[in-house]
Amino acid sequence: MGADRFSTATRLKALGTALVQGPAAARVYRAGPPRRSRLTGRAALLALVVCSLVVALAYPMRQWVTQRSDIAEQRHRTEQAREQVQRLRDEKARLEDPAYVEQQAREHLHFVRPGETGYTVVDGSGTDRPRRDEGAADRPWYSNLFDGVDGSDGHR
Repeated sequence: MGADRFSTATRLKALGTALVQGPAAARVYRAGPPRRSRLTGRAALLALVVCSLVVALAYPMRQWVTQRSDIAEQRHRTEQAREQVQRLRDEKARLEDPAYVEQQAREHLHFVRPGETGYTVVDGSGTDRPRRDEGAADRPWYSNLFDGVDGSDGHR
């Protein structure tokens, strides 16, 4: 009976019988067993659970990624601060050396020892600055400094 059930002759015979009995019987035959939808209740529940987990974990994951980048940035800043502290310690050690302090005073402030003669070399750039350095060697260094500040203020 199982083999006859699916043969073409058996189907045609059943269809003919159904047509003779009326259109309602033919409709029942054509409809066959009810179709099951592809989305079962379990699959829908699983999809709902997965979506809920994604939504529930999205914000904490975003926070975690943000915090990780903040931590990396803070580590970078810490390393830069350590490097700056080391540079400042080195500078402090150099400033504790009297020879270095004397060299800086000679270079930047044009200090000379008693009995030495100080010379200033002009670069010869030909700028039209008024010569205010006449007699500058005879004045104290702080007067020259203040004159330089006043002069630069007037040339703006």
